[in-house]
Amino acid sequence: MDKIEKFKSMEKILREIEDLKNSETAVIKKIGQVETENMNVNVQDLDKSLNEIYDGAYKNLENIEALHVSFVDKVSDFKEKNNITDDMLLEIRS
Repeated sequence: MDKIEKFKSMEKILREIEDLKNSETAVIKKIGQVETENMNVNVQDLDKSLNEIYDGAYKNLENIEALHVSFVDKVSDFKEKNNITDDMLLEIRS
């Protein structure tokens, strides 16, 4: 795999990590919606379970965000190390 192909693959991975981040954020929002609805019915077991699920989802989001930051740095370093310019990428993407 040449350096441009590798860089394109790294960019794809970065987009997928961003998608993971968006998905986990959506899960957290959905948990909040269920918690709000549960206020009307006040099921204690559901409340306890939702808190546990929220804690896990929030931890996952933190891990995904850390991975995102780390991988952005790796992609940037790879681009710089291999002298990949934006003009080169525009030519390839056209």
